[in-house]
Parts: sequence; structure tokens; C-alpha cells
Amino acid sequence: MDIVLIAGMWLDASAWDEVLPELERLGHRGIPVALPGQGDGDTTATYDDQVAAVLAAVDAADRPLVVGHSAACTLAWTAADQRPDAITGVALIGGFPSTEGDAYADFFEPVDGLMAFPGWEPFEGPDSDDMSAELKASVAAGAHAVPVGVTRGVVHWTDTRRHDVPLTLVCPEFSPEQAREWIGSGDVPELGAATALELVDLDSGHWPMWTQPAALAALLDGAARR
Repeated sequence: MDIVLIAGMWLDASAWDEVLPELERLGHRGIPVALPGQGDGDTTATYDDQVAAVLAAVDAADRPLVVGHSAACTLAWTAADQRPDAITGVALIGGFPSTEGDAYADFFEPVDGLMAFPGWEPFEGPDSDDMSAELKASVAAGAHAVPVGVTRGVVHWTDTRRHDVPLTLVCPEFSPEQAREWIGSGDVPELGAATALELVDLDSGHWPMWTQPAALAALLDGAARR
């Protein structure tokens, strides 16, 4: 199966390099998305540009599973919203779709119109405990500051058919039980409305594409075969 892969904030398509051969071994074709504003030097890129890049990848694939990591879970969910009949399902890794009307990823104060990677201090604990110092240094060195046109873009949902798209939530630094609590309390309305939601556990931190690529690929294989 075709599997469209969308990396989270500050990352480019190379974030999936260790996952791709694992997916291929399981019989899938991984398709990493090059997001405008994350690695191409385009400081004018917008959230809508990133959505367009995701939809272009979906349109060029054959009924793919669409995978989003972290903030890009919102981008993956746009495929369910705008291409509900053209995809097999969506898998979200360590994140949730934004709520209608919210900013996409306005997490940290920008400088000169760019939101840079803030260093590892905000991610101390379960997010990064499974990462070595060398891996952290490598990821930070490759991180890209993201334009505010992306981070402060406003999210809108348009098609209620998205709620019926098969959805898998991969729970890395948090547990399925925690996710159920957040969903049940109304904190994640998009997942609360999902009619075909499956939660799966992954013993890793927030960046399993580097720390658990084989285990992550196996979970994506399971999502693709639902």
C-alpha cells in the first residue's frame, strides 16, 4: 500500500529515512511529503501551502494511508476532510488534529517571522527520554525554523465524512488510557467525533521515527491493513 508520511514541526522529509526501508520490507511504499517552509528555505510558506502539498501527495498515490506526526496530525487529518473517499485511512503519531478555528501550531514566540526549534528543555521527560545525546544533537542540527504563515494559519474543517474515515492513534509518550481521558473530556473534539478510532501503544518518546523505526512501521502496517 502507498503510505503518505508527514513529519512534524521543524522536520523535513528525511525524518522518515529509517522508517522507509521497514515499510518496504512489509510490502508498502512510503511517500514522505516535502512540506513548504520546512527545509526548502521558503520563508513565505503558509499553512495552506502545506495542506496543498499533502493533498498533492494523496492525489498522486493509490488510496494511501496518510500518516501525520505531532503537529502534522492536523495536516494528515486534512486528507480525511478533503479526500475522504480517496484514502484508506489516517494514522496519527503523538498528536491530535487541531480544533476548528484554532491556529495550526503557534507553540513558541517567533523571531523575524520564523518559529525556531526551541531546544530540548521544553521536551524533557517522556518526550525525549529515549533519545541519546548524540541523536538529540543531530535532530536539533537538522531542525528548520518554520514561517509564521504556517504556524499561525487557521484550521478549518469542511466535510463531516472525515469522522467516518478509519483512524489510528499511535500513542508514544502518552498511553492509550491517557488519550481516552483527553478524548472523553472533550479536549480533542475531532477524535471525539471519530466513528472508527483505534488506539495503539508504542513504547517510545515523541520521535519514534528515530528511536523505534521498526516498531513504528509495524504499527503503520497494522493501520494500513485495518
